[in-house]
Amino acid sequence: MNIRMFGKLEQDGLISPGSMSNIHAATGKKLFSLHWELKTILYLGVLLLSGGLGVLVYKNIDTIGHQVILLAIALACAGCFYYCFRQKLPFSWGKVEAPNPFFDYVLLLGCLLLITFITYLQAVYGVFKWHYGTATFIPLIVLFFSAYYFDHLGVLSLAITNLAAWLGVNVSPLTFLEGSMFITMHLIITGLLLGGALLLVDYLTHYLRKKPHFGFTYRNFGMHLLLLACVTAMFKSSDGYRMEDNASYLIWFALQAGISYYLYREALKHHSFYFLLMIALYAYVGLSYVVVRLLILTENEGGIYAGILYFIASAIGLIIFLVNANKKIKHDSL
Repeated sequence: MNIRMFGKLEQDGLISPGSMSNIHAATGKKLFSLHWELKTILYLGVLLLSGGLGVLVYKNIDTIGHQVILLAIALACAGCFYYCFRQKLPFSWGKVEAPNPFFDYVLLLGCLLLITFITYLQAVYGVFKWHYGTATFIPLIVLFFSAYYFDHLGVLSLAITNLAAWLGVNVSPLTFLEGSMFITMHLIITGLLLGGALLLVDYLTHYLRKKPHFGFTYRNFGMHLLLLACVTAMFKSSDGYRMEDNASYLIWFALQAGISYYLYREALKHHSFYFLLMIALYAYVGLSYVVVRLLILTENEGGIYAGILYFIASAIGLIIFLVNANKKIKHDSL
């Protein structure tokens, strides 16, 4: 319940002080919700179950046998999808609620088992031989179909991640920390095109009103791919060149600035502080890289002090920006 809105109505004389007191009393007695806590526990349960099955198979593979393992995974996966087809509500291009509390988790488990089955099949028997793209394309189609047909955001995230893997873009945090992500210009361009395509799909979902609640997921992946590709390209621009001989990082910084401006307007339109936070952090990294490179080119000891002052001032400015942006979002959402 929006207490601020009722407070404004009281100030305008639209509701009486007595009614406002009743509203305060009603909100003070509301029950504590465990909705998200229970959903988190159930999602963790699905992940632990799938991970535990993997460990069990790994430790007993010699005694169980590949065929038995594949059959068990296939039967469990088929059982999950059979349950979902029997329990699902009629399809709609709008948001469709789950028919029961366990539906989403059974579907997620079925999709994870499908990926496990195809991966196991390829690793042990090499069914697709050297056509690794086929091994990722098949679950890609099934995941996108399941996400839309059963209206599941978690499966949609799996599908987008699978799409990135099919295109050759590795988006795992571990590979990024190891420095093996977007290591070539080809992968950088692929990441940019995929990120741009995802933002286009986000726009179309709202314009055509086809699963508009999927827009957040598309926009989230698109934002990270675009901005991360730009930042990575800036860092890679110095490979094989002296800093003073290559200024291509400025082009990537300009591209990042343009993308950030578009995403900033989208964040305000959708009242999303999360997107504003991510945009600000990526912009801070990009701007800091440009400033550091320019200070290095000066070859002056004063550049060290200027860099320290920059980082202090920019950190303060970042905090002020985020605080003001949060206030603006809260004000606009009233």
